[in-house]
Amino acid sequence: MTVSTQGLELKSGSRPLRAAVELLSSMRFSISLLTVICIASVIGTVLKQHEPSTNYVNQFGPFWAEVFAAVSLYSVYSAWWFLLILAFLVTSTSLCIARNTPKILTDLRTYKENIREQSLKAFGHRAQAELNETPEVAAKRIGQMLVTGGWKVKLQQRDAPGARGWMVAAKAGAANKIGYIAAHSAIVLVCLGGLLDGDLVVRAQMWFNGKTVYSGGGMIADVKPEHRLSDRNPTFRGNLLVTEGTRSSTAILSQSDGILLQELPFAVELKKFFVEYYSTGMPKLFASDIIIHDIQTGEQIPARVEVNHPASYKGVEIYQSSFDDGGSTVKLKALPMNAATKPFEVEGVIGGSSQLTNGNDKLTIEYTGLRVINVENFAGNGVAGVDVRKVDLRESINSRLGAANKAGAKKELRNVGPSISYKLRDAAGQAREYHNYMLPVDMGDGAPVFLMGLRDSPAEPFRYLRVPADDKGTPEEFFRLRAALSDPVVRDLAVQRYVARAVDPSRPDLNKPLAASASRALALFAGAEAGVDGKAVGGLQAIADFMETNVPEGERARAGEVLIRILNGALYELAQLTRERVGLQPFEANEKTQGFMTQAVLALSDAQVYPAPMVLQLADFTHVQASVFQVARAPGKNIVYLGCALLILGVFAMLYIRERRLWVWLAPIDGTVDGRATATMALSTNRKTMDGDREFERLKSRLIGIKEE
Repeated sequence: MTVSTQGLELKSGSRPLRAAVELLSSMRFSISLLTVICIASVIGTVLKQHEPSTNYVNQFGPFWAEVFAAVSLYSVYSAWWFLLILAFLVTSTSLCIARNTPKILTDLRTYKENIREQSLKAFGHRAQAELNETPEVAAKRIGQMLVTGGWKVKLQQRDAPGARGWMVAAKAGAANKIGYIAAHSAIVLVCLGGLLDGDLVVRAQMWFNGKTVYSGGGMIADVKPEHRLSDRNPTFRGNLLVTEGTRSSTAILSQSDGILLQELPFAVELKKFFVEYYSTGMPKLFASDIIIHDIQTGEQIPARVEVNHPASYKGVEIYQSSFDDGGSTVKLKALPMNAATKPFEVEGVIGGSSQLTNGNDKLTIEYTGLRVINVENFAGNGVAGVDVRKVDLRESINSRLGAANKAGAKKELRNVGPSISYKLRDAAGQAREYHNYMLPVDMGDGAPVFLMGLRDSPAEPFRYLRVPADDKGTPEEFFRLRAALSDPVVRDLAVQRYVARAVDPSRPDLNKPLAASASRALALFAGAEAGVDGKAVGGLQAIADFMETNVPEGERARAGEVLIRILNGALYELAQLTRERVGLQPFEANEKTQGFMTQAVLALSDAQVYPAPMVLQLADFTHVQASVFQVARAPGKNIVYLGCALLILGVFAMLYIRERRLWVWLAPIDGTVDGRATATMALSTNRKTMDGDREFERLKSRLIGIKEE
């Protein structure tokens, strides 16, 4: 039997109806729908689903973000068109099964023993021979041999005039046809399981039970009942965030335009959250010790939830999804970027905010994240030089081949300690994001530095201001130097000290020009003088602009070296002066001091364009962790498992089991007295293979005595 790709053909009804039914029940329509489902699933896998709309705008731009949202690409698996295609696929495949199954079952029961002798001669595998035995004896012998070989056999005796003899009809590999039914039934079961475990039931409650999506803010307890789903909801999949020492019984179901709240028949209390890290800083293991509180009975069930080891209660699976900050408290020290602001401390909670006043401006600090572990790669990216006399081919090949995670560059991973992320939002609502490390980081190129990052939008990488650490491991030395640089009186004192140290007492005529040059250099560097466009620039950029405007091009290199040397000397005296004023010993002239001052000059230059009036350094914190669970009631899971098992069996049966049918027609030879018979043998198989050819050669040798060629 050949499975037809045509659909059901109705004998009555209008022509469009008959055409629609034929198309819906045809195999070509099912394959087309399956192709569309696969393409949509690829899109849903590649494109992150249910992300905030701003993320998609940053990734694709306003126009395409709106186009993709219009066709629900951000929620593919719950989109109306995806569910509709899935429903059509179930209907079409079910009709295909219903149309072909009776034919398959009928074909499995029949041996096709009524085939004519002339028809056997048209088969590709055919053979004829004369046997020294009667047709009846030969038929029984051949039938017995086939039965012992695993064939199902039926013998038929024919007494019709001109067609007297025995027909041996045998078949094997009938499971190939069962594989067709199993594979197509698997598609139906998997799709049904997907419909049951998808958003179809939730959507139905929104359509018929008056449930609506909630898009506001506030406390969960204040959300109205029309945004909540009952704990008897037969299927759902949502997220549950529980902080250490607290419990929660309401899961959040993300929708494209908001959320729905799912009530659970129990509350989950998080006793302790554990996390272990690889050397790369990636989580190796995170697990939660929880207590499940039954809301009706008050029973308490302790459990441990790990990745790939969920807990289950009342038909709801509790999976370890991820972890988050549970409201850690942080203490930040505000370090002023100018002398007008005094240092102060501020406390907050991750996820919360604080109000600040900067003169007439109002600023809001939004505490966005606390990371207690930051593992960074400090391996050098550049190559100092290459010895052309050494070409190690083996090493070169090994660095590019091997495991997928193998890289040619060596890694030097170090944990640089905690960091704080926050946003400073002005009264107009504009915000910049900052990321500051708590401890100084040794970058390997001089003094340890405090990394103070900022970016204008989430789509940009962080840009870091590198503030050198003093001998006590704090940034206070730098900020004292920064404040002194902004004070013209202190700058003049530093210039006087620099001139007194730099000029030979025998050349008093050099005091005045050197003092003027040093004062001008410090003023330009501090941003105290207007630039080319009338605005104060400051930093090394101001020095470069001054040289380009006032010094001929041929003399700029030499003049620049002199001016930078004067600037460095004056800044060194400025630093010495600030240390004396706070009662510290002067700097010693050594490499450590040189490294600090070199980095300080670069940081002072970059600080001129730092957009905030202060830097918030993490001074102390109390880390509180939270666990993010995925809670799911999935009645279609077992259906999907059954469908997967049937799909494996069906594909295996269709690919590796060959259906074969064998006929041997045994007829007496007219005019013989010793009862001899002629044998006409034919073999039919659903696939023409070399195995089929070899099997036919063996069968005709064993059954009718024709030797293999």
